Amino acid sequence: MTSEGWGTPPVEPISQHFVVRGGNALAHRLVLELVEHYEVPVVVLVADRDHDHAPQIEQLPGVSAVVEYSSITDEALRAVSIGTARGLALVEGDDQENIHAALSAQGRNPNIRIVLRMFNQRLGENIERLLRNGAALSGSATAAPAFAAAALGRPNSVAVGGRFLHIAFDEAITSDRLCIVADRIDRQDVSRIRLMPEQEGGSAEFVRLASEFGDDGPVRVGGAEVPAPRRPAEAAEPAGAAAPAELAESAGAVAQEEATGAVSTAVDDEGGIAALQALPVEPREPISWARRLRWRLLDTARYFTSARMRLVLLIALAAVLMAFSVLWYLSRDFGWTVYISLLDLAGAAQPDQPADIAAGTGTGGLWQRVAQVVITLCGITFAPVATAIVVEALASGRRGQPRNPSAGTREHVIVVGLGNVGTRVASQLHELGVPVVCMERDPQARGIAAVRALGIPVVLGDGPFEEQLRRARLKHSRAVVAVSGDDATNLEAALEARHGNPEVRVVVRLFDDDFAGHFYATLDNAASRSVSYLAAPAFAAALMGREVLGTLSVFRHVLLIAELTVEDGSGLIGMNRHDLEDPGGGPGVAPPGAPPPRRGSRNSRTRCRRCRGRRSW
Repeated sequence: MTSEGWGTPPVEPISQHFVVRGGNALAHRLVLELVEHYEVPVVVLVADRDHDHAPQIEQLPGVSAVVEYSSITDEALRAVSIGTARGLALVEGDDQENIHAALSAQGRNPNIRIVLRMFNQRLGENIERLLRNGAALSGSATAAPAFAAAALGRPNSVAVGGRFLHIAFDEAITSDRLCIVADRIDRQDVSRIRLMPEQEGGSAEFVRLASEFGDDGPVRVGGAEVPAPRRPAEAAEPAGAAAPAELAESAGAVAQEEATGAVSTAVDDEGGIAALQALPVEPREPISWARRLRWRLLDTARYFTSARMRLVLLIALAAVLMAFSVLWYLSRDFGWTVYISLLDLAGAAQPDQPADIAAGTGTGGLWQRVAQVVITLCGITFAPVATAIVVEALASGRRGQPRNPSAGTREHVIVVGLGNVGTRVASQLHELGVPVVCMERDPQARGIAAVRALGIPVVLGDGPFEEQLRRARLKHSRAVVAVSGDDATNLEAALEARHGNPEVRVVVRLFDDDFAGHFYATLDNAASRSVSYLAAPAFAAALMGREVLGTLSVFRHVLLIAELTVEDGSGLIGMNRHDLEDPGGGPGVAPPGAPPPRRGSRNSRTRCRRCRGRRSW
């Protein structure tokens, strides 16, 4: 590793560039995003150019320089020409280090745009107030909704203006879709997926008819040229008289297309289709009270795992019921029978005294006293069991002792790995009301305390995945989400889970392209996501000053949802949706206050391309 201030020459004079601090997977994807989609000069600041993703970053075409410093010091900031940079992205290191670097950069360049990666979102919101032009994003929070939705087998959604945008596939696409976002979807070869296929706007056919139909011009209906209708003073030809009727029929057909949501597109018929749709409310996972009651009853059974204990308790319960029946038969009063039986079970009933029996004021005859003795003896059997249940329930929540999954855990999601992403995924599933069980090999992982506070069971240990998954009750689970930081570990967990439960759904975090391709081609009822691909477009858009709302995934591709604020005096005021659309069908986005892009100009194409979907390989 190069010593601080030694071995790395300063960057050649450069200005209006972007600086990326980090050599991890997110930094790698972010640099690609900036270079390929935004076409801006990028300088990368890494801690060690020989480790992690630094060697791959250094080989990327379009990267202006890779500078190596072990920490972000004033000399490191001078080496990357921070004083003339347009933006700085801090995507590596802990929250404290990133905050210090952001404030130092702002001191040297007050107008620089700063985007920093922070796990603590609340702290990030407060830091944004300290920065003149900055944003704090969480990569795990950006990616977690996609993993949680994939585990439940449904698309994730992004809240926009009181509605929830989501991706629908094939038969799930409705007539009120917003636009087609992908076609050529083939699960066996996901590399064929084409994002934002060319399609015409909803009024394209009407515009075409209007351009062909003039005051005196001909009209083309069904590909044949038809003379225009004559003025009333002229004799009408039969063909000319038929033209308005045929035109009305054609326009009616177009109107019918609009009503059904079908528009003229260049979408490929081969493979599946994905479209962007809106929902009025975010879908939740419905869990009926009957299922919850069943889980609770099954959960109680974990305290009676011993066959001998179950036998003793069943005999005692049968004896109590028989004694209760005798008391009820003798007293003919159900309420009094319940009252005296509970007192007997607790050992609080008052026995008959000899004087009471001689005076005839006792509680009853011989059989009643025998029944009360039986209930009292059985109560002595139940008391230790009840005490053990209460102690176990209270002790499971003690600090440092995560709760193990119980016998009542059913239809749950197993989250493997409690790093930043795993903690977010488990928390989000818990908020949706879905039962969750977590697995972690490191007892010091930061996510253990967070999920324990939510009452989520955690399986700890460094044993084989087969044993760990068995303890997590794999047989009764609905999905397994493997989100550790290692591709091989995640793939091993997914394959072991499928071996133990062939029907379980598996969702795997994978960075490597080959792993992902073979994964989709080999396994069904499975999904793969990349945290860096999900988060990088959001960080790049924030670096450009856009308000990022969220990301939507199409297999291993991602669509960025960003908000555009049109200020007073902007050239965008008065333009409709079709004026802002690229010929490819993707909604065009321009920076606030920018003049309206000219059709066919390079700037127009670039702006529209930036808001398109990103390939997530």
